[in-house]
Order: sequence, then structure tokens, then C-alpha cells
Amino acid sequence: MTIAIIGLGGIGGYLSAILTKNTNHKVICFARGEHLRVIQKDGIKIIEDDATFSVALDARELKDASGYFDLVFFCVKSYDLVDSYNGIKNHIDKNSVILSFSNGVDNNDKLRELSDSRVLDGCIYILSHIEKAGSIRKNGKVFAGVFGGDDDATSVVASIFEDAKLRYKTPSDIKTAIWKKYIFISAFASLTSFYDKSIGYIYEHHKEEVEEILKEIAKFASTKGIDVFDEVQKALLTASKVPYDSSTSMHLDFKNKKKTELDSLTGYVKAPLMQKMYNELKNRDIK
Repeated sequence: MTIAIIGLGGIGGYLSAILTKNTNHKVICFARGEHLRVIQKDGIKIIEDDATFSVALDARELKDASGYFDLVFFCVKSYDLVDSYNGIKNHIDKNSVILSFSNGVDNNDKLRELSDSRVLDGCIYILSHIEKAGSIRKNGKVFAGVFGGDDDATSVVASIFEDAKLRYKTPSDIKTAIWKKYIFISAFASLTSFYDKSIGYIYEHHKEEVEEILKEIAKFASTKGIDVFDEVQKALLTASKVPYDSSTSMHLDFKNKKKTELDSLTGYVKAPLMQKMYNELKNRDIK
């Protein structure tokens, strides 16, 4: 099977390394800039808590895509999803399986509007980021791929994760499952960015505000027919267990003065506290 992974950040970089290292599938990866140049020269380096390893990747710019892809993982920022799809659309067909692991709850709906391929819904639980060009830092043991929708397509992706010895779940209600991740990442991406502090700091010093914002997001989800109120306390528990200095990709993008997923992670939630943070953060965002 030929697999395309678009985006070699914290999610795509880690997936690319593990799939290339642990399976016999043909994995072709797409990135850009200095990160791509270092990977093409030296391979990608994965730094975990108790291990460091490097893997040579077939890494290219998207304009150099060729051939046919059975499976495509979009691991780009949500604002790059449409352009990434347009870069790959001539290399997939109705039999291809595609899904986005980008942050947000409506990315795969966007893909369905664009494509007649088999589109799955999905998300990934992982704490990882680009530490420097060519290197991915993964913090803690957290990892789980979550995907579902079309049963046959789901089994294709599940077999890939099994081959790679990666933990995964295929819940029957995939939409709610995606919101279960979103409630956590939306709240903590917004708060870590707003206060310019780690997840551990936010949990320790702003716990009441965290809980209030989590409840806001759950209430907003209920307007879309999604019940994630039970996730409020679970999200707090998760925050108490992640490494203290862990942060979010949006916070890191703000710190590094990069374009952010502010619209997807904060602005999407129409609720008072979230909109207050959105309006403040919008003034800091790089367009």
C-alpha cells in the first residue's frame, strides 16, 4: 500500500517515522522549508522521553507528488487543509482513503465537500512538536489514533496502525469522539496561548477558569447535538497528568510568531469566555 503523509510536524513527523520504521508499506511524506531540507539530508529525528532514533524518509515538496496514493493522512494545520488537498487531488480517486488529523471538528466535512474519495473522520492524541528543523519532540506516553465512519475504510487504516504497533480506537460515534479531543485541545490551546504558560501552569494557577471554559465548550457542542459534558472532569484529570511543561501547538506558534489555528480552536466556539480570549488573541495573531 502507498501512503501519503502531508505535513511533518508533531503528528505527521511522528507518524511518518513510525510507519516507515515499523511497516513495509511505501510511505511518501510532504513538507516544506528548512524542516524538509534537513529531513531529506539527515532523515527525521524522533526524541521521546526514554529513546531517540532517526529514520530516513522519502520526503518531498507537495509539488513533487507523483503516482497514486491508496491512503492519505493530512497532518497539516487546519488553515492549510484545502491547499494540501488540492496538491494531492490528482493522485487519488474514489477508492483512496483520506482523513485529516488536523486540529478542529469540521476538517473531514471540508474534505467531503471537495472529494469523492472515502473520507474518514479522525483525530490523534499526542503531545509532540517540531523542536528544531528535522527533529520531533514527543512528550510523555500519550498516543492514540481515533478514526471511523466507513467500515471498510476504517479497517484499512486500522490495519496500518496494527502493522506499525500504534494504539488506535474505532468508536461507533466518531463525531462525539472527535469532540472529546476538541474540548481539551480547544480549551488548553486557548488558555496556554492567552496566558503564555504551559498546561501544567494553567492547571495549577487557573483551574477554576479552565473548568468554566470546558463547560462553555461542552454547552456549545450540545447546540450541535454532541454531548461531551462528561469530558469536563476528564479533561481536568488529563491536564493534571501530562508533563508540567507540556504546551499546545497553537501556543508554540504564537511564541514563534507563526500563523496559528486560532479560528479553528478558539473562534469556532461561540461562547463568552472563548470569544473574549479570541478577540484578545486575534490582535496577537500573525496573518
